[in-house]
Amino acid sequence: MCGRYVNISKIKAVEKRFSAIVERPDLYVPNTNTSIGDLGAVITQEHPGMIKHYRFGFTPSWAKKPFHLFNARSEGDHNSENDPAYRGAKGITTKPAFRQSIRSKRCLVLADAFIEGPQKERLSKPYVVYKRDGAPFAFAGIYDSWVNPDTGEIIDSYAIITTVQNKITAAINHHRSPVILQEEDEQIWLNPSIPLAEITDLLNPYPSEELNAYPISAAIKSPSANGPELLKPIGQRLVPEYDYEIYSHLSLQGMGMTQSRQRKLDLGF
Repeated sequence: MCGRYVNISKIKAVEKRFSAIVERPDLYVPNTNTSIGDLGAVITQEHPGMIKHYRFGFTPSWAKKPFHLFNARSEGDHNSENDPAYRGAKGITTKPAFRQSIRSKRCLVLADAFIEGPQKERLSKPYVVYKRDGAPFAFAGIYDSWVNPDTGEIIDSYAIITTVQNKITAAINHHRSPVILQEEDEQIWLNPSIPLAEITDLLNPYPSEELNAYPISAAIKSPSANGPELLKPIGQRLVPEYDYEIYSHLSLQGMGMTQSRQRKLDLGF
């Protein structure tokens, strides 16, 4: 399951990549350990030219209390054995929690990498999974708005859609993988006029040859942990590379921060 991910690209780079404007720059805070309950950058069907910040952990509008569902299985109740060869029905379209959102409340969840661990050890043995070209990407997401019956507060929240493993997540011994959209499919995902069958056809594993991963410290297991040091390799990458390493890239980028802000982060402020 994809319960942690990385979002550290600078605002200008993200705006250019996704042809959208960050609505609240004050909320765009680099995060190497986006966890359930955090605000994450999304682009919604309702506002395709705007990068908004919604809460990671989906609650459907009809819920009596918060659900905090961080993943939505593309197969729904089908494929209980997580067969990587499964190409059957996409049961997400009939799941009560997701059936409305998959039709009319789809979003792009912006990211630079995600954190995954083996099915058994989970984040006690984590890996960073990233695109080998180093570019930011978008998960296929769904969202909804929930009104707190006690306070009247409106909470916009989202979940990342998952599918079967690819070769990279299989090498980590994990049975699932998040749906990463091809760049040319992102506008299709946001288009409300596209037939549902064409939308669900996009819910496939991302090509493993375009991804790589390496092990990192289990310190990232704590949701409160943050900072580029969490992404430092503690072992070899799954696929040897000679021209790119995400940790060095992130260090050079400075997580989109000024030198002053970076120093404060390093000091624990």
